[in-house]
Amino acid sequence: MAALAHWIAIALYLATTVVAGAALARKQQPDSKLLLSLLAGALVTHGISLGHMLFSPEGYRFDLLAMLSLISWVVNFLLLILAVGRPLTLLILIFAPVGAATEFAASHIWGAVTPHQQISAGIAVHALLSISAYSLLTLATLQAIYLYYLNQQLHNHRPVGATRLLPPLQSMESLLFGLITFGQLLLTVSLLTGFVFVGNLFEEGPIHKTILSMVAWALYSILLWGHWRLGWRGNTAVRWTLSAFAALLLAYFGSKLVMEVILQRG
Repeated sequence: MAALAHWIAIALYLATTVVAGAALARKQQPDSKLLLSLLAGALVTHGISLGHMLFSPEGYRFDLLAMLSLISWVVNFLLLILAVGRPLTLLILIFAPVGAATEFAASHIWGAVTPHQQISAGIAVHALLSISAYSLLTLATLQAIYLYYLNQQLHNHRPVGATRLLPPLQSMESLLFGLITFGQLLLTVSLLTGFVFVGNLFEEGPIHKTILSMVAWALYSILLWGHWRLGWRGNTAVRWTLSAFAALLLAYFGSKLVMEVILQRG
């Protein structure tokens, strides 16, 4: 069942990519029911496959590729919800193949992964909150990159045809700060639960992850304060978003990459 769901998920993600890509090539809106149905099917089957992969009789998987697959699932799920009533074809075109790639990689790359044998409920809650925060802030970062590109095109008086596949600039900017606000809230709770349930945050192994996560939290806090109090927007908001996400990316995936790949293969 899990193996079948795995391959069906990949096929549906690729089908979603084809439908979205064809619409983008024609500079037209796709059949939204078809597009969202394909994405929903991919998410259901990906979720079934993820459930079997993350939770097994041998323990729990929290390795780099498993977490990438989970984050891509959450991001695509958020896109599915946001795309109801909004033309987000371009974002779906970007993240649907990412879902296929991470689902494939988590099962077929780097060989067997030894699951964690024991995990407390508190640590499980901390992990879930962290994944949710990363997913929201990943989506916000992609949107910030698009807004920067669109601002540059408009500044240079070169309108972009793909903009017809996205909401107006002001709506996109409002959505960006909404995603950052909720992502920052989840990141705050994630850090708090980490301090409560994970007792070694400042030991030699995880200290870099802890410090970089706190740096990211501080940068996002400054960005939100600047937006609400000083009216920061446009390229200023984009720069702060990218800086904060870079710290967050190094905190989580940088530490996992070093510990699970470089050190293991060094």
